[in-house]
Amino acid sequence: MPAMSTRIKLGVATAAAVALGAVAVGYAVAAAPSAPPGAAADAVDGTLTLTPGPRLLTITDRHVSSVATADPSGPRTVSSLECLRVYAAAGTGVCLGPKTPWQYQLMVLDSALRPTRTVEIPGLPNRARVSASGRMVSWTTFVGGDSYTASGFSTRTGIVDTRDGSTVMSLEEFAVRRDGRPYRSADVNFWGVTFTGDDNVFYATMSTAGERYLVRGDVAARTVETLKENVECPSLSPDGTRLAFKEAIDADPAKGWRLSVLDLASMRVTATAETASVDDQAAWLDGATLAYTLRQDDGRPDVWSVPADGSGRPVLLVPDAESPSPLT
Repeated sequence: MPAMSTRIKLGVATAAAVALGAVAVGYAVAAAPSAPPGAAADAVDGTLTLTPGPRLLTITDRHVSSVATADPSGPRTVSSLECLRVYAAAGTGVCLGPKTPWQYQLMVLDSALRPTRTVEIPGLPNRARVSASGRMVSWTTFVGGDSYTASGFSTRTGIVDTRDGSTVMSLEEFAVRRDGRPYRSADVNFWGVTFTGDDNVFYATMSTAGERYLVRGDVAARTVETLKENVECPSLSPDGTRLAFKEAIDADPAKGWRLSVLDLASMRVTATAETASVDDQAAWLDGATLAYTLRQDDGRPDVWSVPADGSGRPVLLVPDAESPSPLT
């Protein structure tokens, strides 16, 4: 594993700076050149589908790409579809990409990467997920201008039901129960949705009053309830028993995050062997392994993997790529 000097470094002093740094990364990505770096051996505009198979979906320099799971550092297929975040399951994909140079949209994709639905989204793309069945799609963006935020930035998180077309533009519309009691506050924010197998219940992060909570939500009931503090960007395991998440060191995001796993039955937390700060919503490659993005000193992303049980060590999986999603 490379030395820490070539891995992501902590460069923030406050939680507000974390948000601002994420926005800056979004602008840096938006300004990146369109030709995949070092892709002479790659199949640009090759045949790329979202059909389930032994491949890993990623983004290569703003373009949806895929690599063989058995050889993730080998040649990749790079499509012409431009996205800042991508995810897929059961042949359905979600792309958060540009509509104009300064405006973004969510596109629901079929297995051939053709858009079947578009939704204009505010702010800068940050997170995207698809439920295991392909029915439910979620997104998170950074937005500016909310008066209650010291940094001037907050988040918007929404959900689309691809079957009936119903759309929740912001989870802030949902009723909240914090510590078992009804709760209302203007500073409530959500991010990082992950769906359970029934396409109705989901997990996400909620922030309010300087705290960040794991919440369990119900789409039909339009409710969320808090479960545990200091859990961000949850990602549900294939068997539905564990959540990978980023845990703020000393409960302070300014100190960075430790990639960890929460057992939902015991609520026991296990830190992974990744000691670099992981500011990402990890993906489960299978029931035992996580994939996530780390940025080098110059901002270039790489996809890494690590065992979910705390054993082993981090491994560079796909260089010059981000937003990993196994094609399940």
